Amino acid sequence: MAERERRLAHPTRGTFVPKSEVLTAGDVHRALVRLAHEVVERNRGVDDLLVVGLQTGGVPFAHRLALLLEEISQKAVPVGSLDVAFYRDDIGLRPVLPEAPTSIPVETTGLTIILVDDVIFTGRTIRAALNALSDYGRARAVQLAVMIDRGHREIPIRPDFVGKNLPTRRDELVDATLDGVWLGTKGTDR
Repeated sequence: MAERERRLAHPTRGTFVPKSEVLTAGDVHRALVRLAHEVVERNRGVDDLLVVGLQTGGVPFAHRLALLLEEISQKAVPVGSLDVAFYRDDIGLRPVLPEAPTSIPVETTGLTIILVDDVIFTGRTIRAALNALSDYGRARAVQLAVMIDRGHREIPIRPDFVGKNLPTRRDELVDATLDGVWLGTKGTDR
């Protein structure tokens, strides 16, 4: 869960309780550098790329990835954010957070969008993101970059770029930030 979700978690529903650190901040940085090089190699540069982070956890990773792409290529890469709350198939089951706006800085038609998220789990958020992106134009391609792939897919979606594959139990939670990645469980605040 992202920090904002932890702060806003309802006391009776619980919060993230870290059990073990999986990646340090240095590990996360090295993984992002590798991902940036993979993006440049696969796309033969950064021309016509748009990096879009999913609210809320993917946004910091998207901004860092865009900076790394710029360092590698010496060309600025536009970066945006996408809130998919109203596109989800479980809209009544999850809180909609008002301070997680969508910001797409350029027209997406004809661009390759690098969709960035912190953790991929069932694939439902990515399905919702693909639906949401279609409202902003017809991208040439959408490629998916995630820091953590924890498995348990319910929809046939596979990331193009992965920082770390981390097999988990369904009841475990993963908190991925630029400061590190932790594996934990849901606890109560009582």
